[in-house]
Amino acid sequence: MMQAVVFDLDGTLIDSAPDLHAAANKVLAAEGVPPITFAQARSFIGHGSADLIRKVMLASGLGEDPDEHARLLEAFMVHYNGPPALTTPYPGVLDALARLEGSRVTMGLCTNKPGGPTEIALRHFGLERFMRVAAHGDTLEARKPDPAPLHHVFAELGAPGGLYVGDSEVDAETAERAGLPFALYTEGYRKTPVPELYHTYAFDHFDALPDIVARHFRTVTA
Repeated sequence: MMQAVVFDLDGTLIDSAPDLHAAANKVLAAEGVPPITFAQARSFIGHGSADLIRKVMLASGLGEDPDEHARLLEAFMVHYNGPPALTTPYPGVLDALARLEGSRVTMGLCTNKPGGPTEIALRHFGLERFMRVAAHGDTLEARKPDPAPLHHVFAELGAPGGLYVGDSEVDAETAERAGLPFALYTEGYRKTPVPELYHTYAFDHFDALPDIVARHFRTVTA
């Protein structure tokens, strides 16, 4: 049986909130609008850049005009569509992925992040070599928490199912709707207490993940 693990990106493998916060505030500065706080920006992450800018506009009193949203989203992507300056991988991520690769675990990515920044981040942090398949916010019309992108990645990997790893309410709902086991990284962007989120496993450091994966697949193949 193929051992397939699919990961979320922002808040799971990388902490991108500082770059998202900086890009959003550059857009607001150009509009003559006061900046949002880091806590606000962090809380807006999860449903993709279009949703983030919608929430930024509402928080800043800029309304919901679709044309203005399109204009500000385009400006945001100009700032965000470059090499990560403030983003960092979470501790232990690269070692954990290397251990999983050495155990012949097949890996993929399922994120709501747009395709351009996703590809840049994967290359920049050396994550690209681990991910055989990557679905981003532009891959399908549907986005998480719709389970379609997650099912798409597992199908492209040639696996009927496997383990999904993420950090947020969006990821937990995606896994639950997909009927898949979920490993919750507790140090990402979630706002809900861990016991209230759907999950099969929970971990606070990536050092723990390879053992969780090994234990999971021993259980499902027993």
